[in-house]
Amino acid sequence: MKVLIVEDDARVAKFVARVLTEEGYVTDICGNGADATQQAQTGMYDLIVLDWMLPDLDGLSVCRTLRRAGFVTPILMLTARGELRERVLGLETGADDYLVKPFEIEELLARIRALVRRSSAFSRLHCGDLEMDRMNRRALLRGSALDLTGREYTLLLHLAHRVDRVVPKSELLAHVWEMKFDPGTNLVEVHVSRLRDKLGAHAWMIETVRGVGYRLRAERAP
Repeated sequence: MKVLIVEDDARVAKFVARVLTEEGYVTDICGNGADATQQAQTGMYDLIVLDWMLPDLDGLSVCRTLRRAGFVTPILMLTARGELRERVLGLETGADDYLVKPFEIEELLARIRALVRRSSAFSRLHCGDLEMDRMNRRALLRGSALDLTGREYTLLLHLAHRVDRVVPKSELLAHVWEMKFDPGTNLVEVHVSRLRDKLGAHAWMIETVRGVGYRLRAERAP
């Protein structure tokens, strides 16, 4: 599960990131609202932890912009503002939950887990005969679970998020392996080959777009 932490206090951001990483989450940190707005729309996040007070666009503006753009990713807003009217404003702007600083880390983790459970957009992702069960980190093909490694599952999930769209190899390396593009590596090719083997008669679902990357198809091309 991938979390974007939007927090201009580097000490707080690193602390939250470390705790979430220990809990098994993958985290990115962003320190201002403008960059966060752009990154949230391109980074395929399952949750956004968003500070209200940022040096340029505040958290309310970021939240409002994302919701108007149609993004349904759960947003947990962090702030020192604890008054009722401010909590209501944050929720009405599009935040899914609200946590007042200073907070106990146990409560932060509990609220994150609750948001993940409640998010129907998070739990199931359908791509034709393929179903990604993100809560249990499983991929099912016509109802039967595929025997995937963790990396194979993450790769397939990333393709599923971009179903019927071409995903560049560089993007897969960045988000699945968290590494910069290396034209000499064959990591992606090897894992795609393994996925196709496990998809069996549905190997056609992963299409190679020469010179660019790969595309997961929900339906077989005529």
